[in-house]
Amino acid sequence: MSDKILVFGHQKPDTDAIGSSYGFSYLSNHRPVGALNTEVVALGEPNEETQFVLDYFGVKMPRIVTSAKEEGVDTVILTDHNEFQQSISDIEDVTIFGVVDHHRVANFNTAAPLFMTVEPVGSASSIVYRKFLEAGVEIPKEIAGLLLSGLISDTLLLKSPTTHPTDFKVAEDLAKIAGVNLEEYGMAMLKAGTNLDSKSADELIDIDAKTFELNGSKVRIAQVNTVDINDVLGRLTDVKEAIKSYMTAGGFDDFVFMITDIVNSNSEIVEIGSHADKVEAAFHFSLEDDHAFLAGAVSRKKQVVPQLTEEFSK
Repeated sequence: MSDKILVFGHQKPDTDAIGSSYGFSYLSNHRPVGALNTEVVALGEPNEETQFVLDYFGVKMPRIVTSAKEEGVDTVILTDHNEFQQSISDIEDVTIFGVVDHHRVANFNTAAPLFMTVEPVGSASSIVYRKFLEAGVEIPKEIAGLLLSGLISDTLLLKSPTTHPTDFKVAEDLAKIAGVNLEEYGMAMLKAGTNLDSKSADELIDIDAKTFELNGSKVRIAQVNTVDINDVLGRLTDVKEAIKSYMTAGGFDDFVFMITDIVNSNSEIVEIGSHADKVEAAFHFSLEDDHAFLAGAVSRKKQVVPQLTEEFSK
């Protein structure tokens, strides 16, 4: 086996998964003490928002892998996730050297000690930035751009309730290093990810989707960002059929689809599955034609997953 360590974010990588893994791999390789031999890779194709970021800063997309063992690697570092069902296919068969994440810790155990940083901040990229400062390693302009983009993406330009007070200074610092205007660049980046007209219903429900084990139920929770919720709801019949096919193929008990308006900071929730009553109870609304409006909701991590986790546990 190679002594190389693979660094990657979650499946269906978003901008924070790519940015944080790219940044942490660079940092790991350039530490003045304890430098590692790492390679940043990805567990899937970039979405349109992430591709915009890569093109803007002239960064090549990390190569895509599906198995660590097939790469001749037995040690990995995870960023922006820790739940095994969201990770590489053979995650249970490799050594996890470290984790840098900002989500809940669940379905996670290791046979050996590891370096683990999990903080309730707006993005994994925020944590990676502060680790650069702690290590005294200079951040290249393009990596600052990737980290900034990960923070913008996960906090919807610092408007999401997941935004931590420290994230504002992080964004300001990274924007300066990256040489961009935070507001102008941030809005252009977010809008790049809302071009959904060219997406099929099958693609739409899988742009940003994660699997969660909720008290024995296998639940897929997906999210798309848009500037007009009605554009997506106008395709609801096709979307629902795509969801049903996806659930059958993947053996899911429920599929929750979050359609988020990034301009007005609201979402529409589509629920297909056997626990519609729990979804209604979690959000205190009534589903009509399998969907309902959820005012002020923009964060899957803070405004959807915890509520569903609590309700499914009853």
